Amino acid sequence: MAADQQHKSLEDVHESIKVYRGKSRFKRLLSFLGPAYLISVGYMDPGNWATDLAGGSAFGYTLLWVLLMSNLMALLLQGLCARLGIVRGKDLAQCNRELYPKRMNFVLYFLAEIAIAACDLAEILGMAIGLNLLFGIDLLWGVLISFADTFLLLYLQKLGMRKLELFIVGLIALIGGCFLVEMFFAKPDLAEVAKGFIPSIPNSAALYIAIGMIGATVMPHNLYLHSALVQTRKIPRDRQSIRKAIKYNFLDSAIALNLAFFVNAAILILAASVFHKNGMHQVAELEDAYHLLGSTLGTDWASKLFAVALILAGQSSTVTGTLAGQIVMEGYLRLRISPLLRRMITRMLAIIPAVVVILWFGDKKVGELLIFSQVILSMQLAFAVIPLIHFVSDKEKMGEFAIKPVLKICSWLIAIIIAVLNFQLVYEEVTTWIKEFDNIWLTLLLLAGSIGLMLLLVMTVIYPYISQRKAKPISADVHTSFEHLNFTPAQEFQRILLALDYSKSDEAVINQALQLGSNNRTLVLTHVVESAAVKYTGEATDDYESRRDQERLLQYVEYLQGQGFEVLYELGFNNRIEAIKELIEKYEVDLLIVGSHGHHALKDIIFGETVNKLRHAVNVPVLIAQ
Repeated sequence: MAADQQHKSLEDVHESIKVYRGKSRFKRLLSFLGPAYLISVGYMDPGNWATDLAGGSAFGYTLLWVLLMSNLMALLLQGLCARLGIVRGKDLAQCNRELYPKRMNFVLYFLAEIAIAACDLAEILGMAIGLNLLFGIDLLWGVLISFADTFLLLYLQKLGMRKLELFIVGLIALIGGCFLVEMFFAKPDLAEVAKGFIPSIPNSAALYIAIGMIGATVMPHNLYLHSALVQTRKIPRDRQSIRKAIKYNFLDSAIALNLAFFVNAAILILAASVFHKNGMHQVAELEDAYHLLGSTLGTDWASKLFAVALILAGQSSTVTGTLAGQIVMEGYLRLRISPLLRRMITRMLAIIPAVVVILWFGDKKVGELLIFSQVILSMQLAFAVIPLIHFVSDKEKMGEFAIKPVLKICSWLIAIIIAVLNFQLVYEEVTTWIKEFDNIWLTLLLLAGSIGLMLLLVMTVIYPYISQRKAKPISADVHTSFEHLNFTPAQEFQRILLALDYSKSDEAVINQALQLGSNNRTLVLTHVVESAAVKYTGEATDDYESRRDQERLLQYVEYLQGQGFEVLYELGFNNRIEAIKELIEKYEVDLLIVGSHGHHALKDIIFGETVNKLRHAVNVPVLIAQ
C-alpha cells in the first residue's frame, strides 16, 4: 500500500499540505477540504448549462431527479478515485500504465487528451459567450481573450495548492451567489420542485435530454485529476490514518459535489420557472436564455448575473484542465514538460477549433460546437470509469481497502448505465452527422471509429481478467537500476563560481561560499551586465551601468579576500546563460553557486528562469542558495 516513491503524481505539490492531527474533527476535516472543489467545477462548467436549460424549458421540473441521480453517481465515482489515490499512492493514469499493454495505453492516453481538449473547448466557448453577452465583446475576441488565463493559472500554481483551492472555492461561492439571487427573482413553485425528484420520463425527447444531462455531468478528466489531487495531503501510512483519509475525502466530495448539484439544479429550476411556465419550451441556447431572462423577469440584473456566473464557470473550470493534462501525460508517457508549454498546448487545441468554426461558419454554429464538445466527452467516459473499478476492486493491490461486493455491484451498474447512455448519445449525434453531410467517406470513417471504440471498451473490461502477466512496477522502464549506477568518492571543490545579481539573494550565495571554508579554494566572481547598450551591441561596453557593476563587484572581491580566499573576477555581458557557461569553461570551475531569482509566474516568463535553464546548460554541479 505504500506509494511509489520513485515517481509521484503532481510531484511539485505531492504531499505538500500537512493534515491536522489534533483532537478537533472539524479542523481535521478542514485540512482535507479542497481537492473535491477543483473537481466540482467540472460538474458545473458551461457544457452542462445547455442540457440543463433544455431540460427545464421543455419539461419544467420533471427532470430534476436526473440531476440528483447523476450527482449520486458522480459522488460514488469520485469517492473511488480518492480511495485509489490514497491507498495506492498512484493516480489513475499511472495505474493504467502499470496494468494495460503499451499500445493500448497509448490509445487510452490519446482519448484522455482529446477529452481534456473537448472540456477546455466548452469552457472557452462558455467564457466567450459570457463576455459577449455582458460586454458585447465579439465571440472571436472572447475566445482569444480566454488565452490570457494561461498566465493566471501559472501564477496560482506558483502560490501553492492551498491558495489555488481557495481561489476555486471563491469562484464557486460567487457562482452560487448569482443563482441564489436568480432564484429570488424567479420565485419557483417549491411544491413542483419537490415533485421533480420523483423519477419519470414523459417521452423520448425527455429521454434524449436526460441522457445528455448524465453525459455532461460526469467527466473523464475529473477521474484522473481527483486520484492525483488527494495525494497533495501528507498522511501517515498506517491503516487508521488511511481509513480516516478516505472518510474525510468522501466528506470533501459530498460537500463540493452537492454545491455543483445546487448550481445545475438552479439552472434547470430557473429555466422551468421562467421559460417553461411562460410557454417557451425550446430554450436551449445560452444567448436565448440571457435575453429572455431580463424581459421575462422584468429586471436586467437577472440577465447580468446569468452572464457573470457563466464567465466564472468557464474560468473556474479551465483551471483544472492543465492539471489533468499534466497527470495523464506524466502517468501514461512519463513525459514532463513545462507548465507554460503544457497549458499552451491544451489551450491551443481548444482555441483553434473555436476560431475556425467562428471564422468559417459564423457565431450561430458556436452552440452546436458546444454540444459537440459534450459528445466527445461522452465518448471517453467509459474508458476512465471501467479501469477505475478494476483497480479499486483489486484485493492484492488495495488490501483491506478494496471495495466490498455491494459497492462493486453498484459501481459496475453505474459503469453500464454511463456506457449505454453515453453511447446512445454518441449514436444519435453520429446518425445526425451522417444524414446531414451524406458523404460516403465520412460515413465509413465514423463507422470505423465507432467499431474501434467498441473493441477498445471490451478490452478495458476483459483484459485484467485474461492477462496472466504480473504487473510490473510503474517505474521499471524509466529509471536506471541500482546495479548500473557508478559512485565516486567525494572530492574537494577547488574553483567555485559565484554568480551575483546584486540583490538580496547575493547574501545567501556569499554565505554558502563562506561555509565551504577558504583552504585551497579559489572563488571566481561574476555579474552579467544587461544594460540597454549591451543588449544593442551584444558585447562588452564601457557604459555607465557596466562601470557601476564593476565597482560593486570589486566590493565583493575585497570582502572575500579579507576572509582568506583567493578571488578572481570578471563581468559577463548580454546573455546570462552563455556568459556563465563561458566562465565555467574558461576558469575550469568545479562548482557553481547561484541565488534564487526572487520572482514568480508572469515575471518568470518576462525575465526568464535563469536557474532552471542553467541546470541544463552547464556540466558542473549547481548549488542554489536561498
